[in-house]
Amino acid sequence: MKAMVLTEIGKPLTLQQRDAPPTPQAGEILVEIEACAVCRTDLHVVDGDLKHPKLPLIPGHEIVGRVKACGAGVSDLKPGVRVGIPWLGHTCGCCSFCQNHQENLCDHPIFTGYTRDGGFATHTIADRHYAFELDEDADPVALAPLLCAGLIGWRSLEKAGEGRKIGIYGFGAAAHIIAQICIWQGREVYAFTRSGDTQAQDFARELGATWAGSSEDDPPTKLDAAIIFAPVGALVPAALKALRKGGRIVCGGIHMSDIPQMPYSLLWEEREVVSVANLTREDALEFFPIAKQAGVKTHCIPYKLEEANTALEDLRHGRLSGAAVLIP
Repeated sequence: MKAMVLTEIGKPLTLQQRDAPPTPQAGEILVEIEACAVCRTDLHVVDGDLKHPKLPLIPGHEIVGRVKACGAGVSDLKPGVRVGIPWLGHTCGCCSFCQNHQENLCDHPIFTGYTRDGGFATHTIADRHYAFELDEDADPVALAPLLCAGLIGWRSLEKAGEGRKIGIYGFGAAAHIIAQICIWQGREVYAFTRSGDTQAQDFARELGATWAGSSEDDPPTKLDAAIIFAPVGALVPAALKALRKGGRIVCGGIHMSDIPQMPYSLLWEEREVVSVANLTREDALEFFPIAKQAGVKTHCIPYKLEEANTALEDLRHGRLSGAAVLIP
């Protein structure tokens, strides 16, 4: 088994060779990985923005692979079946949030590629109840970004409501997926990028965005809602300025820099700012069929497993249009 391993926060991952894949325990499955997308959350883990990861750690939580072996008690999956493994790797099932259908807010969760080993490897272990059967005929590389960028984008869009004019701040992996869903639904997409990023703006227009410009620009019309994927707190007041009365801002990232001081007038008139935390299994059951109906095409840049550090650096410096995907 090969894996790219984080041994120290802020340091590059190291390639490690292990004698054999791990053995699945009761309720677990061993998965041979076909592809694992690289998420901005992986950067937050590596850089220490998310505290107290398991160390040493194999990052990665947008995993597509084939079941190789099943632990005791797993009878509904067979070796060879394709599954997807997302960020949420396990919940306690007994806290008030789990009991109230809010497992994404579980008090005692386990997260793939953060508090348990993930998918920057040739094999991984997963809780069977948090692995989803995927299309056997689809391209595994194209599927991988759906496991987080797609799911978090979908949860963010659901939080944004049914408004027609949707702003998207930060046009990366999640944005390019959920923009396609919005357009399929008949909505107008207004794409905001960092200043001067004409490549991302052109990419948004190619996907069907009504308008694309800098996050410093005013859109040609007031927005019904906006989703912020970029981890930049200063985008909150900028998005509020572009929002109509009664509109909503959804912060879709797991980490964001501090929101700067701003005048109350930006929030007044019943504008709202909400966040999205993690995902639920119900999100996946809703999203995957919709992504297929909408004909979502993920734009992927493939990297070898050994090139994980390069993929992370390309993501860090905004050199990607679409999603980086590691292929063991």
